Amino acid sequence: MRERLLAAEKVIGIRWRDGALHLLDQRLLPAHEHWLVCTEVGEVVAAIRNMAVRGAPAIGISAAYGLVLAMRERLAEGEGWEQSLEEDFMALAESRPTAANLFWALSRMRERWLRVRPGENALAALDAEAVAIHESDREANLTMAQYGVELIRRHQGSEQTFFTHGNAGALASGGIGTALGVLRAAQLEGMVERVYVDETRPWLQGSRLTAWELANEGVAVTLCADSAAAHLMKTKGITWVVVGAECIAANGDVAAKIGTYQLAVAAMHHGVRFMVVAASTSIDLNLESGDDIVLEERHADELLDVAGERVAACVEVANPVFDVTPADLIDVIVTERGIIERPDAAKIAQRMCRKRLH
Repeated sequence: MRERLLAAEKVIGIRWRDGALHLLDQRLLPAHEHWLVCTEVGEVVAAIRNMAVRGAPAIGISAAYGLVLAMRERLAEGEGWEQSLEEDFMALAESRPTAANLFWALSRMRERWLRVRPGENALAALDAEAVAIHESDREANLTMAQYGVELIRRHQGSEQTFFTHGNAGALASGGIGTALGVLRAAQLEGMVERVYVDETRPWLQGSRLTAWELANEGVAVTLCADSAAAHLMKTKGITWVVVGAECIAANGDVAAKIGTYQLAVAAMHHGVRFMVVAASTSIDLNLESGDDIVLEERHADELLDVAGERVAACVEVANPVFDVTPADLIDVIVTERGIIERPDAAKIAQRMCRKRLH
């Protein structure tokens, strides 16, 4: 399965090449495939903040490479570069507030910086660490895809109909994706009859990115409005909702793309199983519950405007980017460390202290 998944990799959103970070600009897809070339840390901060790169794993990887660029810039400045590098850490940390992977990657890069030995090349050390973060996410995606398929087969092995929300694919990660990695693996195993993808307002990640990724993989895709989800669960024989996550609290509550919570409620009502696929780097044991997760809210213009044109009445706007799905609405969380069914604090803690046990 691993080799087949690697052979099926068709979409890549992040490249580290010749000392520069290359990001496929997600704001322009699918109409235009344009690569941003970041050679300075400020460009990486802007790319994350402005949604050119998005998805928790991809944000974390980009931030790691951003710190390599920062180190190179600061070393060239000479005396006092350590304080400037601290400011770069803060700028990257503040670029998006919800993605747990961002803070995990920054913490790992900081730890490597602090372990630099006398005479060791600090820039080369951080470069190697960022590459290792990227590669570990790619491997985690492959492992999660295999675990997810085994779980789907165990519950119902024939062709099934799936629903996914947002974009948790290759564009949002360093590999084949989290939720979409599982769906890609299921497709290779002949287990996918159809995947329903909702549009995911207001940035349209579902219609622009997820539908594009899956169609490129030859998966049968049907696009629907966000508000059609419950009706389709009732009428189309959907068996699984499969989503990614930005952050998972210690008790199993999941912060994910806005609209995930209502999908979980509808899924429970209709007897549809609900799967969250996320690397263990998305789990923050310092957060007791979903109430402790900082949820980003973005500018009103994202709802009021379409393609730069005002289409809505001039009223007050609520534009939360993420919501929290309580653990008791989740059937299973799939990580590279293994499967957590009916997640709770004890199961999360047990899985996080073990190595990739199924």
